[in-house]
Amino acid sequence: MREHTEGIRVRERQSDPESAEFDVDLVSDVRLIGRAVAYLSERCRAFAFEGSLVDLNLRVSVTEALANAILYGNREDPEKTVRMEARINPTAITVRVIDGGPGFDPDDVPDPTHEDRLESPRGRGVFLLRRLMDEVEYNEEGNVVRLVLRREEG
Repeated sequence: MREHTEGIRVRERQSDPESAEFDVDLVSDVRLIGRAVAYLSERCRAFAFEGSLVDLNLRVSVTEALANAILYGNREDPEKTVRMEARINPTAITVRVIDGGPGFDPDDVPDPTHEDRLESPRGRGVFLLRRLMDEVEYNEEGNVVRLVLRREEG
């Protein structure tokens, strides 16, 4: 395990030349999200995942997932951490974001595109995840989200 920057700890789990697996633990401070996402993006580029998939879809989705974990899951408790587990292989990027909160039911989050919800900020993060990623799955408790982004063909 090594310190990547203050408040963030990175641990490589695999050194296979065809893939990468690593964990990023960060304290519940939204100011650290950019650093964690930048590290993930850098590792994706090392495996030739580039362009709008990484620069928009992945960055926005992981930023939202980490922000939700820190703000709503951990309630910005500095004693709690958020873990981002990532696996990059030739066909996909898989990221799991895990918080220490009680979780939530993603099916209870209102649709932010509904006419009477347009001014409400609630539900936009979950909506974005579902639109930008190829797969979004929550565990039963709702404190772990798994995001998958597949490489574009062509």
